[in-house]
Amino acid sequence: MGLIIMSLLLLLFLTIVLFVNFSPEFGGSATKEQKAIYVKSDNYEEGKFVNEQDVKLDMSFSDMRKSLVGFFNPIPNTTPKNDILVKSIDSLDIVTYKDKTRLIWFGHSTFLIQMEQTNILIDPMFGKVPAPHPMLGTNRFSKKLPIEIEKLPNIDAVLISHDHYDHLDYGSIQKLKDKVNMFYVPLGVGAHLAEWDIPSDRIIELDWWQEAKVENLTFTCTPAQHFSGRGLTDRSNTLWSSWVIQSESESIFFSGDSGYGPHFKEIGAKFGPFDFAMMECGQYNELWSEIHMFPEETAQAALDVKAKMVMPIHWGAFKLGMHSWTEPVERISLKAKELNVNLITPRIGEEIKITNNSNNDPSWWK
Repeated sequence: MGLIIMSLLLLLFLTIVLFVNFSPEFGGSATKEQKAIYVKSDNYEEGKFVNEQDVKLDMSFSDMRKSLVGFFNPIPNTTPKNDILVKSIDSLDIVTYKDKTRLIWFGHSTFLIQMEQTNILIDPMFGKVPAPHPMLGTNRFSKKLPIEIEKLPNIDAVLISHDHYDHLDYGSIQKLKDKVNMFYVPLGVGAHLAEWDIPSDRIIELDWWQEAKVENLTFTCTPAQHFSGRGLTDRSNTLWSSWVIQSESESIFFSGDSGYGPHFKEIGAKFGPFDFAMMECGQYNELWSEIHMFPEETAQAALDVKAKMVMPIHWGAFKLGMHSWTEPVERISLKAKELNVNLITPRIGEEIKITNNSNNDPSWWK
């Protein structure tokens, strides 16, 4: 019996090793030449990217045990009882749209932004499960998307905040890559795209505070308080970020994944006020409180960046935390009212106008 158990464990170990080394979902690694560039970054130390603050990333064995027990134990209402209904988008409407800036949310942190006749995708995760294999995660809360990738028009720019599976999805990139003009990513993330056959001349890597211009728009890679990694041994090999998107008359902030920190006030001081901010609000826990904000912190961060209108994101699509699926939006709604924050909570697929948004149903998740 002992020999059988040992054989099964060895087989499991070999399966994991082969999967990690040969599955394309895990992405690529930076070359020596690329790493030589990263050394020049203030956010790169001893071969790893780091946060500005002394952020705890490694959980103790006790914390890991609590996390696993909490994740696999049945917790009420962590997923919807029924599939979320989303509003469908007509592909022709996207192609012909020429009006004021608008956004369309796909759930979690994925957005289509149409601004200055430019199509922008942020963290395009259209997959069913935010994991390298379907058995390693739970399904998306909705069976359908507002529009399928195949029906999207040409995308001028894709912005990526970091390389975690719920933000950078291999399957989505494979379907998108032939219709995207340029990918803008934090330092190191380009190695994944290159591994997935994206030409190097269509990848622009940026450090914090660096910017790139596209037509009449400016994209600035700004700080976040998080970490990165897709495999067992590549933690913090790539940088993580938030993003500022500016035209001559409008300014948008996307927080990416981030714990609460002084970087929000710094971003607000340099680029605020923002007409619209998409702020992380979900998948939090006391065990990882430094890398994900609690909803009350999200409301405060919105004030810090000087946002005129705020939308909570990083919820509504996947179970990655141990709270009920509606808790993030319910908690931030209460805090936003207390702090006088202009909060909107549109349904997935609804059109969002940053100057005059009327499609705001504060009870759709109920």
